[in-house]
Amino acid sequence: MFDVAAHLMVADVEEGQTLEQRTVALNAGDLPARVQQINNLGVGVLICGAISWPLELALSNAGVEVIPHTCGEVEQILAAFVTGRLSLDTFLMPGCCGKRRRRGQHRHGRGS
Repeated sequence: MFDVAAHLMVADVEEGQTLEQRTVALNAGDLPARVQQINNLGVGVLICGAISWPLELALSNAGVEVIPHTCGEVEQILAAFVTGRLSLDTFLMPGCCGKRRRRGQHRHGRGS
């Protein structure tokens, strides 16, 4: 659940290439502080498994595209995102039927 995650993998992506990856400690406790921390990191796209609706909405309103219901190995998910294959059912969290909620087109840049 992203709402209580202690770490975030941040990847700099440009023109279909991963330029840099790093793990960042998430120390913000409440929703507004967590949104601010994600914004301060320059995250444009957040890929996660589970996230509460209030946090997803707050991030979306702050300009962060949220791709929820995603599961798998981090490196495989990042590679699928970079190559435009993340929408495959292979990465859909078990028990999540139907379409993913998407709030916009993928913006290349920082994401996780």
